[in-house]
Amino acid sequence: MNINVATARDWPAIWPFFHRIVAAGDTFTYPADLDEALGRDMWLQPAPARTVVAVDDAGRVLGTAKMNRNHMGNSSHIASASYMVDPDHAGRGVGRALCTYSVEWARAEGYRAMQFNAVVATNTHAVKLYESLGFTIVGTVPEGFRHPREGYVGLHIMHLAL
Repeated sequence: MNINVATARDWPAIWPFFHRIVAAGDTFTYPADLDEALGRDMWLQPAPARTVVAVDDAGRVLGTAKMNRNHMGNSSHIASASYMVDPDHAGRGVGRALCTYSVEWARAEGYRAMQFNAVVATNTHAVKLYESLGFTIVGTVPEGFRHPREGYVGLHIMHLAL
């Protein structure tokens, strides 16, 4: 698996699983009816942000990540990231590779920490992955997310000092 900086040419391969994940409404705070143009603008952000794709040896996109500063101004030293793995390729280390890449990117860019603002508490695979990489839950917004099957669930804020 290789991780490459994403370009607009990668979007047609990202959109099908991006749309599938967002429409499911169980892991992202994006509107479930997000249209393709807005999704592309939200995901493929200009520098200093970075969007990457994980591809297999055949060039097939397996997943994607976007990395950016968490806030501006006097909080611009904290990075953030979001990840989407094509569900057809889940469980093969794609998420771990993307998360590891983003942490290394944040360190290389001089960020002091990485913070995830909205990790759905029922997304246990993601929580376990982030914790295995050193992230800790620093707080949980009670009932901060309306899950389509579980109802109102917690929304974790996770942090990693770099």
